[in-house]
Amino acid sequence: MTDPSGGSVPERRPQPQQPQSQSRKQVLLRLDPLVHEALARWAADELRSANAQIEYLLRRALAEAGRLPGGAGPIPRRGRPSASATDAAEE
Repeated sequence: MTDPSGGSVPERRPQPQQPQSQSRKQVLLRLDPLVHEALARWAADELRSANAQIEYLLRRALAEAGRLPGGAGPIPRRGRPSASATDAAEE
């Protein structure tokens, strides 16, 4: 493929389509090691992963500032379903 100026333009490869179930964004976050260590300890105290703790804190800050979008869904629950959820599924 060539551009109008006569130079060569690399062809773009189509981006792979994300499955519909993966609607969550991935973000690279660089933190000071001591900040990450404190965050990981805090997350462990609340039985969360560091990633879940960051999302919890960001959502709380957005809500307090009145900037949390109304269409933002709840934080997805991870792990094994509760006993009440499995009982309801069996009925």
